[in-house]
Amino acid sequence: MAIIAEISIEADEFLLGQIIAEYPGLSVEIERVVPAAKRVMPYIWGYGSDLRSFEVAMSESPNVRSITALDEYDDRALYKIKWEDPAEQLITGIAQTDATILEAHSDEEWLFRIRFEEHAGLARFNQYCTEHDIAYRLNRVSSLADIDANGDDYELTEAQYEAVSLAVERGYFKVPREVEYEELADELGVSVQAFSERVRRGVDKVLQAVFLRPNSRNP
Repeated sequence: MAIIAEISIEADEFLLGQIIAEYPGLSVEIERVVPAAKRVMPYIWGYGSDLRSFEVAMSESPNVRSITALDEYDDRALYKIKWEDPAEQLITGIAQTDATILEAHSDEEWLFRIRFEEHAGLARFNQYCTEHDIAYRLNRVSSLADIDANGDDYELTEAQYEAVSLAVERGYFKVPREVEYEELADELGVSVQAFSERVRRGVDKVLQAVFLRPNSRNP
């Protein structure tokens, strides 16, 4: 039975996190990972004001074969990264256990939501991390059946739920708007960028659950 594991990991536990941590104005989320021969190629979104510095740092890293910007906007870009084998051990471990990254993004720490085909896959991933001295915290494990049985479970993280519920309660989505992100972020003690991304990801999950999930309760 397929399961979904939610894990938290500090930035210094894996290479990409270490590089990102040097740019406090940059936030990153992994869109997908593609195994290619002995290498893995993650596709990541970068957000913030330090994109150019991040590109230079990645291109100069001896652990990176190449970094390519596929799509660019004002303050965000989609990159394809080719690592030198076996540079990025965490991402390699996920690929070797045939797992799928459903969500991965940086905040104060990194949050990963990973789908394994069975519990044995999670066990292999845990063994891989132990062998490579990668420390992580397992927050939650759920089966797809558990998620499907609860139509009101939008799979928000605790931080996303806290941010979205606060924005709704304070009237951020009302017209006219009754509060701004700066005030809400200050109330939670996080940066405006971090708060904004929590709300964006949380709202996106809710909307996808309502409009794209099979048998959704549309009017």
